[in-house]
Amino acid sequence: MTVSHEIKSQLAKLLATEDLVVENKNVETAYFNVHTRVLTLPNWNTSANVYDLLVGHEVGHALYTPDVDWFKDHKIPPQFVNVVEDARIEKLMKRKYPGLSKTFWKGYGQLHEEDFFRIEDEDLAALNLADRLNLHFKIGNHADVPFHSDEENVFVQRLANAETFEDVLKISKDLYEYCMKQKEEQENKVTFDQHPMESPDGGQDSEESEENEMQSTSNQLGDGENESSDDSESEQPTAPTGGAGDMADLDVQTMSAFDEAIKDLADDAPYENVYAELPKLNLKHVIISNSEIHKVCEQQWTNCEIIESQPENPFEKVDQEFYEFKRSAQKEVNYLVKEFECRKSASAYARASTARTGILDCTKLHTYKYNEDLFKKVTTLADGKNHGLVFVLDWSGSMSHVMTDTVKQLFNLVWFCKKVGIPFDVYAFTNDYPRNDGTGITELSYEKRDGLVQVREYFSMMNMLTSSTKGHELEKQMIHIWRLAKYFSSSWGVNYLCPVGLSLSGTPLNEALVSLTQIIPNFKSDKNVEKVQCVILTDGEAPPLKYHKLFERLGQYDEPFIGTNGLGRNAFIRDRKTGRTYSLDVAWYNQTNILLRILRDRMPSVNFVGIRVLAPRDAAPFIRQYAGAPSDYEKMHKTWKKEKSFTIKNSGYHKYFGLSSAAMSQDSDFDVKEDATKGQIKNAFVKSLRSKKMNKKVLGEFIELIA
Repeated sequence: MTVSHEIKSQLAKLLATEDLVVENKNVETAYFNVHTRVLTLPNWNTSANVYDLLVGHEVGHALYTPDVDWFKDHKIPPQFVNVVEDARIEKLMKRKYPGLSKTFWKGYGQLHEEDFFRIEDEDLAALNLADRLNLHFKIGNHADVPFHSDEENVFVQRLANAETFEDVLKISKDLYEYCMKQKEEQENKVTFDQHPMESPDGGQDSEESEENEMQSTSNQLGDGENESSDDSESEQPTAPTGGAGDMADLDVQTMSAFDEAIKDLADDAPYENVYAELPKLNLKHVIISNSEIHKVCEQQWTNCEIIESQPENPFEKVDQEFYEFKRSAQKEVNYLVKEFECRKSASAYARASTARTGILDCTKLHTYKYNEDLFKKVTTLADGKNHGLVFVLDWSGSMSHVMTDTVKQLFNLVWFCKKVGIPFDVYAFTNDYPRNDGTGITELSYEKRDGLVQVREYFSMMNMLTSSTKGHELEKQMIHIWRLAKYFSSSWGVNYLCPVGLSLSGTPLNEALVSLTQIIPNFKSDKNVEKVQCVILTDGEAPPLKYHKLFERLGQYDEPFIGTNGLGRNAFIRDRKTGRTYSLDVAWYNQTNILLRILRDRMPSVNFVGIRVLAPRDAAPFIRQYAGAPSDYEKMHKTWKKEKSFTIKNSGYHKYFGLSSAAMSQDSDFDVKEDATKGQIKNAFVKSLRSKKMNKKVLGEFIELIA
């Protein structure tokens, strides 16, 4: 069974009882940085039991192994400290989480079966004490590990009783010295067996004595030079010293074998996992104020109106269409208001509480023989929550053919908010607003560093409308937006120009969602509202994200530089606010849904609603993105053909509405000529009902979310 690395990362956080940063990378061994609190786990390719064992072990080090430079003062080989420390931290982990005992038992049992300690052909009794202690505390339930003396059993008890890291260092030092002593005795024994110096009775061996006597005679008979040469060769020392230089000669072979075997579990993935985080933006740099936006419009169009060569007012026809739409939209706005008030009242009564007042109800006194409830009651209605709405409008080039219809939907909701007193802000995202000081240099709205998601320096959120403006000023600003929508969607052209910076651009929808992580909390605080809803009106997908990466340079460039790289399927977005990690192993266009899930996790009380106005030709591909089985596609497509709308519930939005731009552009009023035939009257009536049905269905679902 495939192990989910992200689920195991969450397990590590839970075990550590803190918001650890857990990364799964193509590394050979796990390690924990106590300063940054980053736990790096290899992409181990193993069973769930072994993975849980290894995660529990590493979390044990994160919790209980201190960040101290003990080697400088104690000069103990690290392997000996690891043997004792492993026993201590695993004991403490099993004490903290009793359920881990079974996990450790199963995990080490599997590792023993697969001979991770390389002891299948070994005589365990011949291993040094450190090796046998390592085996005893890891696989002692699966293998019979012998101990030869009371002194060795004392070490077993000392390891079992170790509680602090100071205990570990003391035991490790004693264990190392004991093993060195055993090693020296073993080597001396081997030396004695190979070169015996004395006979068993205390004298020299007879053959050796005779040989020495002959050698002595020979030396006496020879010249002095040979004597000197022979003496120098026979007196060279052979015994080990046992100093610090011999640490490398004393190996805990089971520890080395295990470390090497664990490396084989690491999955050699062709790509390294990438972990990125969302940047904290300087919103003063990102947001173009409402006053600035409409100041630019007035400057452009005031000059346009006074041009004498214009045969007529270029805005007369466009503005007239706005006022006509405003009048026709009042029915839908009133419907929204009615639905909202009804649902608010129903919600309040659902939370109502009834209590006795302690005052007798005289109208019930005659029922005292069979009724115990003779007291008056009072019903208390819970206070409703005050609402706020944040709208995000797609200001990209592909919106040109549906911009007017999208703006109509936006205006309906804005008028609804104004009528019921709901605070709101309308933003439009763009990459085209001029952000430099005339020098051509545009700065980022954050300090870039390795691992941050990139938000381009020319990204802006234009505050097109806000509830802070008065009624007359708000209508004037809505006319500005209406003029822009007509400018973009007009196929025959208009007699005025688009103000500088307000033309349609790319689709920085993902960057807009990143900015909402700060805009929505600020809106909630500034407007003093309890429940915020976010409505995003868009027509397409955003390009994939990139992140800042630190690159090393070769040659004459010694210093590294921070560039950018794509966030592909091997990437994760890590949110330190919630402690969650989100895999980007999705199609590029689904990165938007990942960002929406981050927003929903950060702000669980906020509903995110998507409204997508579709041309008829765009409906099928859009439905196909979210329809799982072919039957789901057929069902949604059938709904689209019949009702000219549909609702998607499995995207990043709480609900994602698809609306037909062709149906919305039709006049919903039942209006026919005086001399119309029966067929024409019937067709006009059906069209009117269909349009009203679509709008009421979608608007009803929308109100259900925000009420």
